[in-house]
Amino acid sequence: MTIHELYAYLCVRDARAAIDFYTRAFGARELFRLTEPSGRVGHAEMDFGGHTLMLSEEYPELGVRSPEGLGASPVTLHLHVDDADALIARVVAAGGTLNRAPQDHFYGERSGTVRDPFGHRWLIGHAIESVTPEEMQRRYTALFSAASVGQA
Repeated sequence: MTIHELYAYLCVRDARAAIDFYTRAFGARELFRLTEPSGRVGHAEMDFGGHTLMLSEEYPELGVRSPEGLGASPVTLHLHVDDADALIARVVAAGGTLNRAPQDHFYGERSGTVRDPFGHRWLIGHAIESVTPEEMQRRYTALFSAASVGQA
């Protein structure tokens, strides 16, 4: 078996508002949408610079709930971009909420976290250095060793 593609498929309460937000915040472009006669959006696809994001509205009768319907989201979408600081500022200006300001991290990335108005969490980052897995582990271990010293 060969996997050809992997798509993020989000559930939102208001697909029209989400499509508008993702267009303004991320510069995404709507490819198409399928709308029921009732007005509920059953499926939409958006182009994020050559990467497809799919979304639909809630279908509680099928167990399909949005973060708003669940009261939380266990999933984070991670975008690698040219300038994390600029995109995070753009997302916040469009109505997103800043959860963690951009900062440099031990794993060679500058990143921060925002939440969109529909409850989805986005980790937005860009590379600042190339770090091997072994070096990442060394830094990770040191980070937690230093944290445990501070708790003593």
